[in-house]
Amino acid sequence: MASNKHTRSAARARRQTRVRQKVSGTAQQPRLNVFRSLTEIYAQVIDDEAGQTLVSASTIDQELRTKLAGLKRVEQAKLVGKAVAERALAKGIEKVTFDRAGYQYTGRVKALADGAREGGLKF
Repeated sequence: MASNKHTRSAARARRQTRVRQKVSGTAQQPRLNVFRSLTEIYAQVIDDEAGQTLVSASTIDQELRTKLAGLKRVEQAKLVGKAVAERALAKGIEKVTFDRAGYQYTGRVKALADGAREGGLKF
C-alpha cells in the first residue's frame, strides 16, 4: 500500500489517468491540456499521435507578462486561454479536445476554457 494513496495530488493523478484513457489528440483535433500550479497556469495544444506540442501559452510567457500584471489569477487564466486560441488559429487549428488533467472544471481551469472559446477555438 502506497503512503500517498490518499493525498490530493495522488487523487488528481488518478483522475488524470482516468480522463487520459478516453481523451487523445490527433492532427485534425489536438488536445488542449491545462496545468495549474499555485501561482501559474499553462496551456498546450498537443498532437498525441506525433507526440508534439503544437502551440503553448502560459502566465510566464514574456509576451503576456506585461498584460497580466496586476490582474487576478482567474483573469490571467482567461487571457492565457485567449492567447493559446490565437496562436492555435494562426497555425490552422480550430477544433480541439479539452483535457482538464484531473482538475475540477471551476475557477482558473474554467476561465482558461472560456478564454479559449472566446478566442475562437471549438470544443
